[in-house]
Amino acid sequence: MSFSSRSTWPTYLIVFVGGMTTMATEMAASRLLGPYFGDSLLVWANLIGLILLCLTVGGYLGGRWADRSPRVETLYTITAVAAFLVGLVPFVAAPTLRMAQGAFSHVGAALASFDAIQIGGSFLGVLLLFVPPTILLGCVSPFAIRLQTKQIRSAGRSAGGIYALSTLGSILGTFAPVLVLIPALGTARTFLIVAFLLLGASLIGLIVQGGGRQVVLAGVLILLLVLLTVLLPRRVVKADARAIFEQESRYNYIQVLEVDGVRYLMLNEGQGVHSIYDPHSLFTFGTWDLLTAAPLFNNPPFSVEQVRRICIIGLAAGTTVRQASQVYGPVPIDGVEIDPAIVQVGRRYFNMTQPNLNVYLTDGRFFLENTVERYDLIIIDAYRLPYIPFQLTTSEFFALARSRLTPHGVIAVNVGRTERDYRMVEAIAATLGEHFPTVHAVNLADTFNTVLVATQEPTRPENLAQNATLIGHPFLVEVAQRALPNLYRLQGDGLVFTDDRAPVESLTNAILLRYLLTGE
Repeated sequence: MSFSSRSTWPTYLIVFVGGMTTMATEMAASRLLGPYFGDSLLVWANLIGLILLCLTVGGYLGGRWADRSPRVETLYTITAVAAFLVGLVPFVAAPTLRMAQGAFSHVGAALASFDAIQIGGSFLGVLLLFVPPTILLGCVSPFAIRLQTKQIRSAGRSAGGIYALSTLGSILGTFAPVLVLIPALGTARTFLIVAFLLLGASLIGLIVQGGGRQVVLAGVLILLLVLLTVLLPRRVVKADARAIFEQESRYNYIQVLEVDGVRYLMLNEGQGVHSIYDPHSLFTFGTWDLLTAAPLFNNPPFSVEQVRRICIIGLAAGTTVRQASQVYGPVPIDGVEIDPAIVQVGRRYFNMTQPNLNVYLTDGRFFLENTVERYDLIIIDAYRLPYIPFQLTTSEFFALARSRLTPHGVIAVNVGRTERDYRMVEAIAATLGEHFPTVHAVNLADTFNTVLVATQEPTRPENLAQNATLIGHPFLVEVAQRALPNLYRLQGDGLVFTDDRAPVESLTNAILLRYLLTGE
């Protein structure tokens, strides 16, 4: 592979930058879809599948195009147009994705976060935004191979060099957005940066080749993109009049909404509330209230003084920390959260400043593997359909969690479901049942959540109300009263998840498919 020819090195440059642009577009696209459709495997499957399909079509068309017009000016014109289309994405994304979301919202209006909107909406969104530029980017490698293959005996070397450069560019396009561009500059600017890089490389190639009219075209496209960048807003996320803060972190799209003085933490597609802060009330009337009261499932008499240390996996913005600190006093609380940006939001907007809180920025299972502490309450609030890290659902994980409990310690788990499909709840309960003699369940009214509480000795559902009455704390008494109508003991008849076999994704897909076909 020689770079000495005047016509050769710009072609290799365009191959490298084209590969980088392809992967950078795909990585940034996942963040673009997140606020509307979430970050589930279904969304990723739509994104990756359609991108690969477009590259396949582009590869086929690029080869035929190159045979008909084997001129470098044609290649640089293709990449210039592709770059311009990539640069347009931030400006047309919001209305396009809102339209795609609305087009499918009626199908799953009652299903909250794991509905048909994710499948159909994300498919349509990717189709409209990314198919044209990705097909053009798929033309680059076969076109470059055709241009650089001078003799049959060197065809393999030419093809190998082109694909190697394209792959190197793809590696850069994979890591640069995730590690640098998106966290530092945001999704919109990431699209614009890679678009300008590819436009610049195209313009350089055309100038070197003396492209004439094509140089003018590339210059006009760059000028148009500059004007759009200056004159139009760069926001790519969902506008919400209630939003007082928004941020794109390495892991999530984060929004803080405020309604009548109450703040809500929303992540990604915004279909679920991850933390609530009401400065005038300790109650949330959500899962957090019951998670906080979970130790009361122990056999009576049980006192708040018996809760001496708490672990929360899925800290979010600290709703449970605030409640537990009020109910049990300033006991040490180890909060595990993988996204440092969420922790900062919690401290700034949710009053998560309790001196008894120790924050650990890591994976929940990794934390339990390495801690030497023992807990009276371990809360697992890190998953909600379809966002379920399988490593936090298995028998091995719950065995580890039990080994980190005190003799009267309990585990409380927040599990997502549909109105009638409890297969995920049954599976988690069955897996807990491998290590705990009793698993209680409370279906939260007007939500798609069930809280499971596992105790280390045989216990009765009535314990919750009895202990709350004995303690007399108003918060615990009301939580127990609200839980009683939907409180029952689970036998654990579902599938047991293990590290070797935890079909979380397939079970989620089955729940989704059932809803789509039957409405249940």
